[in-house]
Amino acid sequence: MTAEEKDLEKFLKQVDEISDLVKHLNSADLEKQKAASEKADALIKALKNEDDGEELTRIKQNRTLINTKPSEHGGYVPQSFQCSTETSQGDFLKMLEKDAQERSQRRRENEKLAKALKEMGNEAFHKGDYETAVQLYSEGLEKLKDMQVLYTNRAQAYIKLGKYKEAIDDCEWALRCNDKCIKALVHMGRANLGLKNFEEARSCYAKVAQIDSKQELLVKDYINEVNLKEKKTEQERKAHEEFEEGKENATSVYELLQKLSKPNQINLYYTGGIQLLTAMIKQNTEQALFRINNGFSIINSNNFVKRCISGENNTFFDEELCLSVLGLWCAVCKENEENQQLLIQSENGSKYLIDPLRSSMPEIQKECLSLLCLYSQTEYGRTLLLKNLNLPNLLEKLTGLLNQLDMFGVNVLEVMANFTSAKRFKVEIRPYFKRMILHPFVNLMKNVPTRNLHLLPQAVSLLGSMAEDNSVRKEMSDCKELWNVCLFIMEEYNFKSSEYTDVLLVLLGLMVNISLEQSSVIEETAVDITDRCLVLLCSADGSIITRSAGLLSHILPQSTDAVNIAINGGIVKILLKLLKVGGQKTLRYGLKALATCTKNSQRAQEQVVQLDKKFKIFLKLLDMEDEMIVSLAAFCLGHCVEIPGAATSLLSSDIVKVLLKHAGGDSKKTAVQQNAAIALGKLCTSEPRHRIQLRKLNGLEILNSCMKHII
Repeated sequence: MTAEEKDLEKFLKQVDEISDLVKHLNSADLEKQKAASEKADALIKALKNEDDGEELTRIKQNRTLINTKPSEHGGYVPQSFQCSTETSQGDFLKMLEKDAQERSQRRRENEKLAKALKEMGNEAFHKGDYETAVQLYSEGLEKLKDMQVLYTNRAQAYIKLGKYKEAIDDCEWALRCNDKCIKALVHMGRANLGLKNFEEARSCYAKVAQIDSKQELLVKDYINEVNLKEKKTEQERKAHEEFEEGKENATSVYELLQKLSKPNQINLYYTGGIQLLTAMIKQNTEQALFRINNGFSIINSNNFVKRCISGENNTFFDEELCLSVLGLWCAVCKENEENQQLLIQSENGSKYLIDPLRSSMPEIQKECLSLLCLYSQTEYGRTLLLKNLNLPNLLEKLTGLLNQLDMFGVNVLEVMANFTSAKRFKVEIRPYFKRMILHPFVNLMKNVPTRNLHLLPQAVSLLGSMAEDNSVRKEMSDCKELWNVCLFIMEEYNFKSSEYTDVLLVLLGLMVNISLEQSSVIEETAVDITDRCLVLLCSADGSIITRSAGLLSHILPQSTDAVNIAINGGIVKILLKLLKVGGQKTLRYGLKALATCTKNSQRAQEQVVQLDKKFKIFLKLLDMEDEMIVSLAAFCLGHCVEIPGAATSLLSSDIVKVLLKHAGGDSKKTAVQQNAAIALGKLCTSEPRHRIQLRKLNGLEILNSCMKHII
């Protein structure tokens, strides 16, 4: 046990002893008082030895008896308490109280000093002077041994100095002060990682998640870091082992790197050497050998390589060297996170990943795209790209290649698709989405020739993924050019081969998504969209029907003209057929579209009554468990029963009971209760005979209680 640990335990022990002593001195039990008196005498002696100066003298002079009248009880008076000046038990307690106050004052002063030292230590830490930071934190702990933040701060400074064992000791002390100290666990994890104690590091981070579930993503990143470090360590161990054993590939990698480090050779020398080296990189072992033998530095510091990548004075030989270097980077970075990080954070890392895209040599552009694909395939690689590259510059280069679909279309879309799976990417593209992504993709959708039709679903699907971000979706919904090209594709690829069906499906999915936004552009194009959707609702493909209904459910509420066009086009009859046989999603979309029609048009209400005279479809829908379907069905019914004779046709049904059940139920969606209550009210108003059934079911009382949901 260290001296600091002993001091803290001694302090805590003294606090407990004084607490027990005061309790027993106040006890009515004489035996306990007697024992407490003896302990008090011993405690005073101990305090006397610890204190100094005038305080020591004062305690010695004022040491007094506890019981001034022992004869009254025939009690025992300790010899040590028999002195000329006798005081009461209360005087002793006052002395203890005064001593406690003095100790409290000293602690407050020490706290002030410790905090000042902590701030000075923090300042030194931020300047990178970790030795001084450790010294200042240590001085603070001399003033206040139980100050948790000083332990965690000193641990962090120790980690910067590579003193991992000392950092772990400090973290353990911090956890003694507070066993839920997340900083202590995080620093302990880092220190264990520095010592390559991988299991211990993972255990520390797992405890963080147990203490605070909100830190789950942070913990995931920490554990990924541990896994990568462990993977790197194992690869390098194996690489060293194979090199020591003299295995051919291991020694060849080393020898080639030595040869490539020679300066002032001709381009062909470096090109041939790099190609030979690339052929040697077959697995993780060779990748590790390349790394630990300074391969990145050797290649990056070569002036010929720098020139060929940047595109300066490009000759045929420069282009061949550039192609060779890109091939090498693909080989050493494939499924190797450590190498990916070293490359992208190297001096010319951004040049290797962006500049070759503007080469006049298609093979170089393709190889660069392959390298970008390699990075973007994993979450770790995407994060590296987003953190280290100029994203606008990269996107400008990528979308510029969309004009050459035959050569680069597939690769560009693959990279973009990989990027789109990262939430951070969707956030970062907001400022320049319209200029750098939306317009190029709209042009792509306009101009995809028949031989590249397979690229259209990929492009549209990409836009759909990006539309998951609210800001990006709003940009799309306000883009008239996008809506026009969507209408063109709907018209052009209607009812053709299965290949065209795939195009329509992803296109409708995109349109359903972006039509969630209110937009003047949508209102302008709503009539044309409705016309196209009415045709598609007659498709033999159920998925196309569902998505067409979904698009209409979003478009119709934004345009009265579109509602009239839809009704004139027979949408009520089409939707009622869908409501008989549709799945849950189709029912929701169909009911929402029908609800808009019946709300805005008496003609639509009349058509519903005419086509479903006894409302069998609606009675079936009202009996479903899906609350949204029930709510929409009640909403439609509420409008339709106002048509003369409609409410009468329901007299033989149990509609009152059904609506009353929903109105007085405990649905999670208040719209269910509201729409059911309103429909019931309109039903009884249109046909008074329904009121008889309502009274029998005590419906008025139930409806009165539902008023809060209607108001």
